[in-house]
Amino acid sequence: MKIAFVGKGGSGKTTLSSLFIRHLAANEAHVVAVDADINQHLGAALGLDEAEAAALPAMGAHLPLIKDYLRGTNPRIASAETMIKTTPPGEGSRLLRVSEDNPVFDACARTVRLDDGDIRLMATGPFTESDLGVACYHSKVGAVELCLNHLVDGPDEYVVVDMTAGSDSFASGMFTRFDMTFLVAEPTRKGVSVYRQYKEYARDFGVALKVVGNKVQGPDDLDFLRAEVGDDLLIGVGHSDWVRSMEKGRPSRFELLEADNRMALQALQDAAEDSYGLRDWERYTRQMVHFHLKNAESWGNEKTGADLAAQVDPSFVLGERRAGAGVPAPA
Repeated sequence: MKIAFVGKGGSGKTTLSSLFIRHLAANEAHVVAVDADINQHLGAALGLDEAEAAALPAMGAHLPLIKDYLRGTNPRIASAETMIKTTPPGEGSRLLRVSEDNPVFDACARTVRLDDGDIRLMATGPFTESDLGVACYHSKVGAVELCLNHLVDGPDEYVVVDMTAGSDSFASGMFTRFDMTFLVAEPTRKGVSVYRQYKEYARDFGVALKVVGNKVQGPDDLDFLRAEVGDDLLIGVGHSDWVRSMEKGRPSRFELLEADNRMALQALQDAAEDSYGLRDWERYTRQMVHFHLKNAESWGNEKTGADLAAQVDPSFVLGERRAGAGVPAPA
């Protein structure tokens, strides 16, 4: 299943997403973690030192490889150069699985060893000096969206994406790619402002959204959040000595995380599993096509010099039965 963590800058979404990833690994789930924030901190939150985090390959730098691999033998895609971030799969496309080995993971993912298991970590990559003043960050996360559009995941497989802060996620259709979006909000007026934006923008797309209250200090904070977000409030998370030690670079073993916080992480997993059980693959594919046609008309056709609407395979529906049905990986 695909999980997104969003929220205002400084809300603690990277910390909570890293705790959730550790929790899933402790439960022996297959996990691919993706740092899609403009500020790349997920690697450090998962225990990498500065050098290790800086050495993570940037997905954006491998976009030609990603496109060429995912294109496969799809006859509707004339070349990898005509693929854009929203290009949907069709017959002949190669699909990704969380627990498989493939050239995309070989190039873009690195194994991170946690206390209770290994996970794969991918990163969009930070702005470079050559990007400044000429590129927007959404050009970086396009590689993530393309991979999500071609990924078939099962109930014991997780893709956890630490998204860019605020409501910038709505600059693309990637916000519809998730079974559950956890919005991390502090119990303040500013803390819930992003929730209101997200709720409004996502209303017409059936996005499953739950609020995780962070930095909650007592019942009054929970009452405030409940009054502001209603039934969308899933859980509140308070102070953690374990997290404070982790942020100082001296984490204890994950099994020593406070019991209340472990229970909160389990509540997140339960909510995600419930939402995955309601996934509608036909709607999922239909939304993918909707955003592709919008992008094709607004900028994609002009940029590529091709009619990108022709890339849509009207008979193709992404789903579990497609797993393993694509063309084989190149030797």
